[in-house]
Amino acid sequence: MLRDGKYAAWFRTPYAQGTGLVELVDGRISGSDSFFTYGGSYHVDQQRFTAVLTVKRHTAGSPSVFGPDEVEVDLTGTSGGAMATCSGTARQAPEINFEATLIYSQDEVVPADAKCAIVRLNVDKLPKGLDGRSRPRPPITPSRLPLS
Repeated sequence: MLRDGKYAAWFRTPYAQGTGLVELVDGRISGSDSFFTYGGSYHVDQQRFTAVLTVKRHTAGSPSVFGPDEVEVDLTGTSGGAMATCSGTARQAPEINFEATLIYSQDEVVPADAKCAIVRLNVDKLPKGLDGRSRPRPPITPSRLPLS
């Protein structure tokens, strides 16, 4: 069953591939990568799901995996455990097949009653001077550039 939470997304078309972060909450999708934002909705029926995702450019850069900078993608997929896979096409580029894999990323929560070890720094145990892990380096001097 596809569960609410944060997912790492890997997606591809025959032309390109990419990665991003997606959050699913109560039937809504939101996310982004370095150049695009994603938003939309999804519906879950046991292990199967459908989604409609709008992709819009937010920063100039690499081309979209579809070509156009703004598309609406219809997706169908399955989920099981911590992974989901889906495929579909963009309405603006129906000839381009799109595939995505979502990997659930659970935030690590430390229990409130967890006991943590406190390690005190003992500077007397730090190495003195140079040892086998370091070597003297020459001083940094400005390079001489030819005058033009």
